[in-house]
Amino acid sequence: MKNTTEPIGRGLLYNLYQKRLRRALTPEMMPHHVGMIIDGNRRWAKQLGYETAAHGHRAGAAKMREFLTWCDDLGIEVVTLYLLSSDNLAHRASDEIDALIEIIADLADDVSRFRDWRIKHVGNSGCLPEQLTQVLEAAERRTDGKNGLHINLAVGYGGRTEIVDAMREIVREHELEGRSLEELADMLTPDMIGEHLYTGGQPDPDLVIRTSGEQRLSDFMLWQSAHSEFYFVEALGPDLREVDFLRAIRDYVGRSRRFGG
Repeated sequence: MKNTTEPIGRGLLYNLYQKRLRRALTPEMMPHHVGMIIDGNRRWAKQLGYETAAHGHRAGAAKMREFLTWCDDLGIEVVTLYLLSSDNLAHRASDEIDALIEIIADLADDVSRFRDWRIKHVGNSGCLPEQLTQVLEAAERRTDGKNGLHINLAVGYGGRTEIVDAMREIVREHELEGRSLEELADMLTPDMIGEHLYTGGQPDPDLVIRTSGEQRLSDFMLWQSAHSEFYFVEALGPDLREVDFLRAIRDYVGRSRRFGG
C-alpha cells in the first residue's frame, strides 16, 4: 500500500536521489566490515505513544533485517549488529529485557533462514537466558558453511569484557604450555590479543554507524574500532532509511583514512 502521507513528487525525488547515490558507489569503494549501533528504539516508541519500549525494539529489529539487505546488496562482507549490551542486561527493567530477548531470538532465527547469510554470536553466553543461547547456537549451526554476508550478532556484548576474556584465554593457553609469565610478557602482541577476541580471524570494522544522533561507542568493539571511521545518523533506529545508509557510505568513501596519524 502506498504511503499517502507523503506527496508523490517528494517520493519520486527521494527515489531518484537514492538511485543516484547507489550508482556513484562502486564495489571497490565498499567497506569490508560495517558495525551498526542500533539506538533510539525506546524514544521512537515513546514519541509514537506506545505504552512499552517493546514496540520500538520490534520496529528496530525489522529495520535491522532491512539494513542487512542494503549491506548485502552493496557487496559488504561483514556486518556486526549491536543488539544487546551487557550493561543493558544489568540496568534495564526486567520486563523490557524479557521482551527484547524474545525479539532478538526471533531476529536471529529469521536472518539465519534468509539468503545465504552466515550468523555468528559475539558476546558472553553466560549472561544470557538459555533459551536465547540455544536460538543463537542454532542460527550458527544452520548457517555454517554458507558463503554470503557474515553477520555478527552482538548480544550480551561488552567491549571491555571481550578484551578481558581474550586475555584470560591467552593466559590459560600459556599456562597449559608450561611457560612463565615473563615469557608471556615478551610474546604478547596486539595481533595475539586480536586473535582471541570474539571476532578473531575477522577484519576490523572499517565503518561504525550509530543511529539516534548519540555520539558515543557505548562499549562497542573498543579494540576492533581503533582505526574505524564513525558516522552518526540523526534518525532513530526504526526510522533509518536506505538513503541515510547510502550517505554514510558516501561519506566513508570521501574520507582519507589515517591509521594512527
